[in-house]
Amino acid sequence: MLILGIESSCDECCAAVIEDGRHIRSNGIRSSAAIHEKYGGVVPEIASREHLLAVVPVIEEALNAAQCQLSDVEAIAVTAGPGLIGSLLVGVSAAKALAAASGKALVPVHHLAGHVAANYLAHPELKPPFLALLCSGAHSHIIHVKTYTEYCILARTRDDAAGEAFDKIAREIGLGYPGGPKIDRVSKTGQPDALDLPRTHFKDSLDFSFSGLKTAVLNKVHQAEQQARREGRQREDILSTADIAASFQEAVCRVLIDHLGQIAEQCEEKQIVLAGGVSANSRLRELAGQLCKEKKLELYLPPIELCTDNAAMIGAQGYYEYLAGTRADLRLNPRSQWELGTALLS
Repeated sequence: MLILGIESSCDECCAAVIEDGRHIRSNGIRSSAAIHEKYGGVVPEIASREHLLAVVPVIEEALNAAQCQLSDVEAIAVTAGPGLIGSLLVGVSAAKALAAASGKALVPVHHLAGHVAANYLAHPELKPPFLALLCSGAHSHIIHVKTYTEYCILARTRDDAAGEAFDKIAREIGLGYPGGPKIDRVSKTGQPDALDLPRTHFKDSLDFSFSGLKTAVLNKVHQAEQQARREGRQREDILSTADIAASFQEAVCRVLIDHLGQIAEQCEEKQIVLAGGVSANSRLRELAGQLCKEKKLELYLPPIELCTDNAAMIGAQGYYEYLAGTRADLRLNPRSQWELGTALLS
């Protein structure tokens, strides 16, 4: 069964053709990240305008690369939320138009469920139930994936998401956008214990909080800058960018993996999945590997190219949503906020 997936929740406009939820026939991406880089982050209006230019060509490219036509696909799966509403509207409108013209089923997909499903494409043996650590620019969740379409959020951030914090710190220390991969690269030459940084843990839950950590890093950077000005030196001579990046990255990743390990013990799940853009972070992947080796758990990591937003993951999840009977009609409207595990119209 072929599913056409469409993803446009942020600054990537993507289309893919997926076979039986597990095999990538094509996976096209048109990103506007280079435009947003000069602004230090995604500008929603620019993103949506770029999607308008890209959505038809990228769908045509996906169908051509898969050597199929729209008549060959069984359903059209589209990200319906969460995300930037202007960007979502472009993808959903395109999907509705294709569904109306072809008579194909229209399947709304939750963006975070799609990130989890990226692992199905890389690991044919992976089946629920399992625990997923999902970290992106807007979310930091530990999720109990009960079935292909049933989820329970066991922990989440109470303020900044990990990816958002990476972007803000990267911008502050002059690395620019996108922050995650740049901090990961620079941190390889830094000392992860160079800065004494807080790691927030709550007494009553295993939720995350990264706002205090972010503030602590910014304070240390500003103090180093003030000292450098007083002494007529450069901040880099007092506190190197590499040390800041490495210390910050270590603090974020340690908390994420520590909480994941505690929840794994409580749930007694033996399969661990990483998902979302931050799952590409080399230190996070390394620590996850150490955790799973120590606790004798099976670890599943998405390929780097499937960590960030893509339509292949939407097509994969769309396949399982289609089998579960998930459908939408032409009244489908995207949602900028949508709790994973709840109905779209709830």
